Amino acid sequence: MDARSVSTPRWRRRRVLPGFGLTLGYTLTWLALIVLIPLAGVFLKAAELGWSGLWAVWTDPRVLSALKLSFGTALAAAAFNAVMGTLVAWVLVRYRFPGRRLLDAMIDLPFALPTAVAGIALTALYSGNGWIGRWLEPYGIKVAYAPLGIVVALVFIGLPFVVRSVQPVLSEASVELEEAAASLGASRWQTALRVNLPTLAPSILTGFALAFARAVGEYGSVIFIAGNIPYVSEIAPLLIVIKLEEFDYPAATAVAAAMLLLAFALLLAINLLQAWSMRHRAAVH
Repeated sequence: MDARSVSTPRWRRRRVLPGFGLTLGYTLTWLALIVLIPLAGVFLKAAELGWSGLWAVWTDPRVLSALKLSFGTALAAAAFNAVMGTLVAWVLVRYRFPGRRLLDAMIDLPFALPTAVAGIALTALYSGNGWIGRWLEPYGIKVAYAPLGIVVALVFIGLPFVVRSVQPVLSEASVELEEAAASLGASRWQTALRVNLPTLAPSILTGFALAFARAVGEYGSVIFIAGNIPYVSEIAPLLIVIKLEEFDYPAATAVAAAMLLLAFALLLAINLLQAWSMRHRAAVH
């Protein structure tokens, strides 16, 4: 190996394809215009309250309850989707059955369906006199106008993210590895846990992160089924809208800033876990 290539940092080595500087400039420009500057505006508006005002908003019991509900239900829905979405992707990739193409197309419906329509439909189904809710409430399972209804709505809008993240990886996975594991005496569960799961783990984490990010800020499909009862089923995005309608813009941006900081911390942790999982898989192979 050339000593010059060893001593030169990787990011300064000559690229095979031209245009790195130009494309990096475009990337940073668009990132600033679309993401960084609007987010900076949120924090600048919230800063009008000062540290004492920000702390007063962030420690308000109603705000804490709304944040806890939003992030708790988003994590629960994303975790559920990580399991069920992987199973759905497995069935769509590994099996052939009548109606598979139709089922595959239906997975993308939450992307196209307006969230308000989804919320109204779910409320009609899971309310006390709905088609499904009338069978659940006699057993003490209240879905509509309760936190469980929020989880149901977030599962509905987040499932496609996991399925579409896992499906391409599963399509390219080698079936020969599973056959080799079976020929060596591995059971189906051992093959799934020791052969399939390490391969799918990064894509599952990606789908989980996307579903969580989509769910934590969801508004349209949730407000109809949640009931919007303070301290019970009131989500943080609704609280932001309420403060905006009261013309309390600094407090609204303070709640939004809290959501941004919490979401960024969780997504950063998920991305670090995903990077570690990919490095671990590369080291094993």
